[in-house]
Amino acid sequence: MLKIKIKGINELEFAAKKVLEIAGSNKTVAFYGEMGSGKTTFIKALCKAMNVESNVNSPSFSIINEYASLSHGTIFHFDFYRIEKIEEAYDFGFEEYLYSGNYCFIEWPEKIASLLPKDIISIKIIILSKLERKLEIN
Repeated sequence: MLKIKIKGINELEFAAKKVLEIAGSNKTVAFYGEMGSGKTTFIKALCKAMNVESNVNSPSFSIINEYASLSHGTIFHFDFYRIEKIEEAYDFGFEEYLYSGNYCFIEWPEKIASLLPKDIISIKIIILSKLERKLEIN
């Protein structure tokens, strides 16, 4: 497990680049953390590091957003906070996205845990203070 302490928003870029380096060819990243811990904010930093030019925001209501990166291809951003049953993920074809070979960034992965492969990158974001976070990366 790698731990990265982020002392402020200005350190997000470094942390995002480090996560991309650690992930290597693994393109599926699950983000764990309580509401307001910074999951979407960190995904925005990752997308910026991946040269995504479009607006990156939480797919809380749409469940999935798609972004394009000239250097990294297609990126799917999921937010499963609002789903009630795992069948909802099956209904919109989550597994097709997951095994598409594209990047998949997943918020609230615990809601669909049985669908996730074992070899994904897991990042737990822990609130230390208003501005500080600790990332635990597996």
